[in-house]
Amino acid sequence: MADKVSNNEQVGFHKGALSTLAKERQELMKLVGIVEQLMQMHVKALQELGVDLQKMAEDAAKEGSKPIEDLVKKESRKK
Repeated sequence: MADKVSNNEQVGFHKGALSTLAKERQELMKLVGIVEQLMQMHVKALQELGVDLQKMAEDAAKEGSKPIEDLVKKESRKK
C-alpha cells in the first residue's frame, strides 16, 4: 500500500507540472517574438538591397518545398 500515491499528491504533481509548462510556454512565445523581429529586419534589409522576395517565394512554390538554406545559396549564386 506504500506504493500508492495519495490523491492530494497527484493533484499537486499535476498542478506543478502545469505551472512549469505554462512558464515554459511564455518563454517560448518570447523567443518566437524575438525570432520574428529578426526575420523582419532581414526581410527589410533584403528588400532595401533590391531582392525580390515575392518572386523568390513564388519560384520556391513552383519548385516545391526546399530548405531556406538552398534558396539563399541559389540567390547568392545569381550575383
